[in-house]
Amino acid sequence: MTVRFSFLAAGAICAAASSAHAQSGFDDVVQAEVLQGWDLPDGRRVAALRLTLAPGWKTYWRAPGDAGIPPHFDWGRARNLQNVSVTWPTPNVYVEYGLRSIGYTGQVVIPVYVTPARAGKPVRLRSTMSLGVCAEVCLPHQIEFDTLLDAPDASPTPAIVAALADVPYSASEAGVSAATCTLRPTDRGMQIEARVTLPDTGGREVAVIEPGVPGVWVSEAKTTRRGGTVTAVSEMVHQKGGAFGVDRSNVRITILGGDYAVDIKGCTGS
Repeated sequence: MTVRFSFLAAGAICAAASSAHAQSGFDDVVQAEVLQGWDLPDGRRVAALRLTLAPGWKTYWRAPGDAGIPPHFDWGRARNLQNVSVTWPTPNVYVEYGLRSIGYTGQVVIPVYVTPARAGKPVRLRSTMSLGVCAEVCLPHQIEFDTLLDAPDASPTPAIVAALADVPYSASEAGVSAATCTLRPTDRGMQIEARVTLPDTGGREVAVIEPGVPGVWVSEAKTTRRGGTVTAVSEMVHQKGGAFGVDRSNVRITILGGDYAVDIKGCTGS
């Protein structure tokens, strides 16, 4: 019952916020700027989207938590774009009214690795970013950006370099020696229990589990540490109901600690 309540509560917040947004016009709570970035030897380009939020407002990480709105990029109108990979800096954890959300305040620079369809030709980076912004209310918001990446430059942009330095450590960088996942069916979907063996990341640790399955809602993980192992348990429910499968190699576990964060991609059976 708890799983269903959390999912529907988030939907109700979004619906109410949509109406508030239409009536009040909160267009100035977030400003966006594309940073041109620089070219890599392999033909890709590192660019970034810089979001600046008004005081008291926050926006959300790729896995926003029970109280957040997940961000989404639509690259369908871009030109000469073969592939784009979004890199998220380490987010903050917020707890309000008993609900946890994960995201950013102030300013955040989101690096993107851009691969052109035709090497050496300009890329028109045209997209719509759908995101949530939140203060006393949470509002769905859209940002339109349209930039031509056409100025060859091998000099790294300091703001993007700083954002890349702030991404979570990889499993190998953090000294992860094991990551296992146990899956159990439930009346509504599935429970996942992840166990990660790694050094202490400092302070109160929060684990976030992403199953790698579109349309599956995941509850806030109950996170505990015993010795060198962090255990995280989440409930998973498909938004359309019914059964679904999980490939452990696509499961992503992020440990957010007081000193640093760790990004673990894939887990094995226990």
